[in-house]
Amino acid sequence: MHIVVFVKQVPGTDNVKMDPETGVMIRTGKDVIINPLDENALTEAIKIKNSRSDVKVTAISMGPPSAERALKEAIAMGADAGILVSGREFAGSDTIATGKALAAAVRKAGDVDLIICGERATDGETGQTAVMVANYLGIPGETYVSSIEVKDSSVIVKRTVERGFERVEIAYPVLVSVNKDINEIGMPTLKGKLKAKTVPIASYDASGLGIDSTEVGLNGSPTRVVKVFSPKLSRDTIMKRADGTTQPVEELMSFLISKECI
Repeated sequence: MHIVVFVKQVPGTDNVKMDPETGVMIRTGKDVIINPLDENALTEAIKIKNSRSDVKVTAISMGPPSAERALKEAIAMGADAGILVSGREFAGSDTIATGKALAAAVRKAGDVDLIICGERATDGETGQTAVMVANYLGIPGETYVSSIEVKDSSVIVKRTVERGFERVEIAYPVLVSVNKDINEIGMPTLKGKLKAKTVPIASYDASGLGIDSTEVGLNGSPTRVVKVFSPKLSRDTIMKRADGTTQPVEELMSFLISKECI
């Protein structure tokens, strides 16, 4: 059984920097971490690997060369291999272009039974990339998954839906995106850290994936960030002091009524 997990580096603080001209996130900072929900996905893949004897886990990341650190950390947590999708031509890719590139990387990984990814990334919060990958691979995609039960030829997932939960069984190959309720994030082991130092990371640019450079990056992205700005927080405080009369209360009630609060 072959499982692929997507891991993405995201800013580790709230100080996210954007290029105001292109609307592209600046990812050259040192304060980056693995997207938390991707850690849940990786933990679940390792859990499945530890429960069976025939499982290989490959971690895939798309980003600058420094994203190799995320793949090394994934191997330290228990993954067997890593693939980095990296090249200047990928800069500015939206979820459609990213999905196309990641789908091509999955094909490079070989025959894959199960793809597990986080529900969304903390930098973009779109939750669209997973289903884009499933679309380009032509396989089923299940979202908002809170538990995974692996069988020989299929997987049973528990999905969080508006009115509760639903259980779905799907034959392989299949992609699932998981939420934080699926598990508690695991930690790297000493054995894993030693292994991560010796496992080579395969790296592919667009040509290596068999993709024309015009299909990714800003050129291959039909969606654009139109404007980037910091919201202005302003609060107008109205002070009403008790003066022994009912006037402050009446004024407060009138204000609440005008705002349709009561």
